[in-house]
Amino acid sequence: MQPLPILGTVVPMVAILQYQKVKDHILDGLKEGTWRTGDKIPSESELVQTCSASRMTVNRAVRELADLGLLERVPGAGTFVANEREASQFLEVRDIAVQIRENNQRHSAEVIMLETVMATAELAAEFENQALADLFHSIILHKADGVPVQLENRYVNPDSDPGYLQADFSQTTPTERLIAMAPLAEVEHMVEAVMPSAAERDLLKLDETTPCLRLTRRTWSGPHVATYVRLLYPGQRFRIGTRFSYCTGDSQKRSAARRAASQNDVKGI
Repeated sequence: MQPLPILGTVVPMVAILQYQKVKDHILDGLKEGTWRTGDKIPSESELVQTCSASRMTVNRAVRELADLGLLERVPGAGTFVANEREASQFLEVRDIAVQIRENNQRHSAEVIMLETVMATAELAAEFENQALADLFHSIILHKADGVPVQLENRYVNPDSDPGYLQADFSQTTPTERLIAMAPLAEVEHMVEAVMPSAAERDLLKLDETTPCLRLTRRTWSGPHVATYVRLLYPGQRFRIGTRFSYCTGDSQKRSAARRAASQNDVKGI
């Protein structure tokens, strides 16, 4: 079976370096305590000067950190360090095997592909490293009581887990292994509705009319992208929900992610 296609845009190396420089500058300030919860960080104009980057690059870095829940942008006032609780639920990375077992179901996994592949320009851009030569690649079908519930198409930076290809993924999952081998520093999520390819439909046991939810995730360990994965869920077996509540008379926001059970009782992501 050929690897499932990856769609992407080649990003100039200079743009990647400038973008990552701005992002690292802000993240370092958060980790070192330069800016604490509720503190206002430097303006975008100040970051342009400090990081020698374009206004567009700075805006992208700040916007994405705000999307991750690390910063809060207040129109007319500036950008502030968000309360850590805001990001924790949204950024939660859960092991599919644990979710299945929590519902008193049996998890099983079928390894479709486990190989080393050349890092194309598109993949190198996802890993923000044009010097990458090879990546580890796995395609694994996860089942709950024998019913397919997730198709995992994952690329792994070999530096993050040199022994990835030797792992027995009938006994553990890539998520469980990588959390141990490459502790999470940052997570990026994107969820969209898609129609699966013919090969994906066959693996997930779907008809031609059934859509899927696709979660695309990048995770960082330290300053580097450790893994890039696309998780495909049958639409009729999964639903994703989020609920937010706000404290009155308080600038802090509370958020709680509510995962709705699927028809097969598999929770969330």
